[in-house]
Amino acid sequence: MYSKNTTQVVCVAEFWAFEGKTEELIEALHVLIKPTLAEAGCIRYELNQRVDDERVITFIEKWKDKGVFDQHCATSYIKHYFDLVRPQLVERFEVKLYQEILP
Repeated sequence: MYSKNTTQVVCVAEFWAFEGKTEELIEALHVLIKPTLAEAGCIRYELNQRVDDERVITFIEKWKDKGVFDQHCATSYIKHYFDLVRPQLVERFEVKLYQEILP
């Protein structure tokens, strides 16, 4: 039998860069790491690039609970990224939330 961590939230946020905009996207996302890791309730905030498609840049995130994740989404730097930066660099994106299945 298995159990789930029903308190913590895992977020997978994938961004497909416009052709020729991958490096700019990485730079724009990279600046979000330091302030996010300083947020209360942030357990993991890891930026990755897909091996088979370098245009796909992904954050793997883990948060103490959904409330702190929602607070993160409301920060000025995340709102700035989604409202002003993302439209210039990202063809499409998906943000999905998960619950971890425990060993």
